[in-house]
Amino acid sequence: MNEHLQEAVEHFRARTAGYTRAERYYAGDHDLAFATDKFKNAFGSLFREFALNLCPAICDAVRDKLRITGFSPDRADDAAGSDLAAAAGRIWTANRMRLRAGEIHKEALKCGDAYMIVWPDAAGRAAMYPNRASTCTVTYDEEFPGRVIRAAKYWRSADRRIRMNVFYPDRIEKYATKRDLDVLSDPAALSPAGPPVPNPFGVVPVFHFANNADIGAFGRSEFASAIPIQDGLNKSVLDMLVAMEYAAYRQRWASGIEVEYDLDGRPCMPFTAGADHVWMTSSPDSKFGDFNASALDQFIKVKDGFRVDIASVTGTPLHYFTPGSDGLRTGAGVKRNETRFLAKVRDRQEAYGQVWSDVIAFALMVEGVADNALLLTRWEDPAPISEREVLENIILKKQIGLPDLHALAEAGYGEADIRTMLAANGRRTTHDPQTK
Repeated sequence: MNEHLQEAVEHFRARTAGYTRAERYYAGDHDLAFATDKFKNAFGSLFREFALNLCPAICDAVRDKLRITGFSPDRADDAAGSDLAAAAGRIWTANRMRLRAGEIHKEALKCGDAYMIVWPDAAGRAAMYPNRASTCTVTYDEEFPGRVIRAAKYWRSADRRIRMNVFYPDRIEKYATKRDLDVLSDPAALSPAGPPVPNPFGVVPVFHFANNADIGAFGRSEFASAIPIQDGLNKSVLDMLVAMEYAAYRQRWASGIEVEYDLDGRPCMPFTAGADHVWMTSSPDSKFGDFNASALDQFIKVKDGFRVDIASVTGTPLHYFTPGSDGLRTGAGVKRNETRFLAKVRDRQEAYGQVWSDVIAFALMVEGVADNALLLTRWEDPAPISEREVLENIILKKQIGLPDLHALAEAGYGEADIRTMLAANGRRTTHDPQTK
């Protein structure tokens, strides 16, 4: 069997379970094996799929700030650079990447990895195909870390056969099974499905988005470290539901009552519990009472503690998990809480941006626009300054001597508006010593 085919199968075997777990936790399908017998007796299967799911917030908080605004060439001082940027924008728009880039980012943040395959379509234009983490894998060059030397993709086709493509810099090899088989358990079932397809571009057309990864390694889910804490949070909520159930219907007790037994020797319940039943006995020694209700506020404190722990280990601001906490939403408080988070977002922008630049450079090569283009990915600022903050900064600059002319220009006013405003206030628009 082809050793590279075997290598790809081993990669899929090793990482499929992790991807599946990340998918489940993002969707709220959590492990609830820790539910107690008391919980099962109280609720049965009513809350068997319950989870207070904070995993999506961890990923979505980062994804919402990863918005690509375009690409610029490394040298933008000539007409060729402008044409290159325009061609990159055209390819980006034609492939609907304003939407699909968000899907790539979500997959990488959620599972740790995501992939983009670029190849000419029937008309020779660059077609960009986002792929899930569980369907692709790559192998990096040990001599040149970070360079992909081969890649593979497997999927189930419409005829229920399993297919796998292995990508090289000079060719693409295609394999398929003869019937519906699981190649992860029986890789020998794969056989060549036609001659290799030439790759004239000299580059593996599979691009790997690895989240928070080491050099030449696979990525890590954004909430991998939060899963044990998420389990603890779920348990605290289930415990609170049990306490609420028993607090809502107070547990009664009775003593000094003679207990009767049935023919099999089993004790018979002397009373029937319920709001429409009264407990009575003729014994003068009988006593009745109820147990104190549980203090539910302690469960609230435990839940809040788990929220803080998740925010701490993931670097996500706490107000993403407690949207009703007005005290955490003050301007200074938000900035202070988001310092580490914004550093993480900018790190993801840098890592993903390098891959996106390679994707677009390859697409430009496919369309014959440019070979080995050097591009920079432009991102939307993850921490934009509000108009109020801009004006406050200008006021501070004026206090240390910034002329009115420059202050109004920084505020965004045009030259004509500046002349009108200064004239109305009796000021000159020049920088002579008479300017007030």
